[in-house]
Amino acid sequence: MTVALAAAGVLLVSGTCTSAAQDRQDGAAAAPAGGSGGLSGAAACPGLEGFTCATLTVPLDHRGRTPGRLGLKVAMADNAEAPKGVLLFLTGGPGQPGVPFVKRLSERMAPVLKDYRLVMIDQRGTGAGALRCPQLQKEMGSSDLTPPTEQAVKDCAAAIGEQRRFYGTGDTVADLELLRRALGVRKMTLDGVSYGTYTAARYALAHPGRVARLVLDSVVPQTGYDPMDRAALRAAPRVLREACAAIDCATDPAADLAEVVDTYGNGVDVIDALTTWGFVDPDYAEMIDALHKAANGDPGHLRGLIAGARQGNAATAEELSQGLHASTLCLDGRYPWGRSDAPVAGRREALEKAGAELTPRDHGPFDAATATGLGSMLSCLHWPPTPAPPLPSPHRRLPGGIPVLLLGGDRDLSTPVEWLYDQKRLTPRAEVVVVEGAAHSVQSRAVGDEGRQAVYDFLLER
Repeated sequence: MTVALAAAGVLLVSGTCTSAAQDRQDGAAAAPAGGSGGLSGAAACPGLEGFTCATLTVPLDHRGRTPGRLGLKVAMADNAEAPKGVLLFLTGGPGQPGVPFVKRLSERMAPVLKDYRLVMIDQRGTGAGALRCPQLQKEMGSSDLTPPTEQAVKDCAAAIGEQRRFYGTGDTVADLELLRRALGVRKMTLDGVSYGTYTAARYALAHPGRVARLVLDSVVPQTGYDPMDRAALRAAPRVLREACAAIDCATDPAADLAEVVDTYGNGVDVIDALTTWGFVDPDYAEMIDALHKAANGDPGHLRGLIAGARQGNAATAEELSQGLHASTLCLDGRYPWGRSDAPVAGRREALEKAGAELTPRDHGPFDAATATGLGSMLSCLHWPPTPAPPLPSPHRRLPGGIPVLLLGGDRDLSTPVEWLYDQKRLTPRAEVVVVEGAAHSVQSRAVGDEGRQAVYDFLLER
């Protein structure tokens, strides 16, 4: 999910512009100008022609039990009277800011921006307000999968302190509702990439009457992220064989992958590198070659690619906050030991028991040690007990009145298309577009225009 963010994973929100008075008539209270939910300090965005930047003030605790406020940076296109309203593009991760990607996204979304007003926000705990955990940041960078040390995780949680309970997706959803009110719109169309798809779906579940359309690109299903990443582990042979066929390679990369994991016991390193490699080359050509060499006794090239992928994942907290990433995933997640409020004692035993119950049907050519040893799992294994926020029922469907575009690339290992079809089962009005040869973040990174054109058509249809 996180590497996706470096690829400009985001969430779009759009709707019909109305005045604040109209919004009040529809039952949505206007946000106070200077208090929680208000936009203040509006000024031209530096280096962004046609955009105004401001600060959205939100409560630290939306339940009102703990004092404190946060200032979230927002960038808004100046065409406030756009006929189709606001298009709020939210980044993913969790942990990536939004405002630094305005220029890139405005270029990608140019065909619809006469009709929509583009808005982007630095979600709580990101950007200038990033949760900073230096050692965890150094160890994981922008990866979900790189295993951190136990001490780095504990130091991070201690640095954030008790406030870590206020950085779940539910808190971000509440921030977005305050932003909608501050912008004075009745409804929003949400376009999310990677973790942004999860945020978008959670917003639609919480505020169904405030959503006009959803675009979910590189889908994390609304049921949540699997910390064992089993869909990706199982999808790896399919993705590599499809890539091999596209470049006419003479090997069987799926067989090579199985041999490598069995011989070297390096499944975590391999899936981490493969997931990253999809951003470099969705044909996986060099990775396929390295797997074949390693399967035949020469692992040097593969080890070099794994090391290079780790170096390439380096990121500052301002670019992608691992402190926010851990806080959010641990609060939102369901783990073998339960939720974030489970006592630390017994977590390891629960994880080992879950691993012992796995079969090849669960993890494909990888092994149980891979499924139970990934970075996001280990981060939350060592995360201190934290009150668990409520989550929507895993069987709850998206509101049937909201048109939804589900978009994915068939070479994506960060959010494999199997997750897209999991979401489709919970989405009554789903249009599905799977782009052949594309990996993660189709709107931003796909070479061809098929996926972007599908988004344009969906957003502009009457």
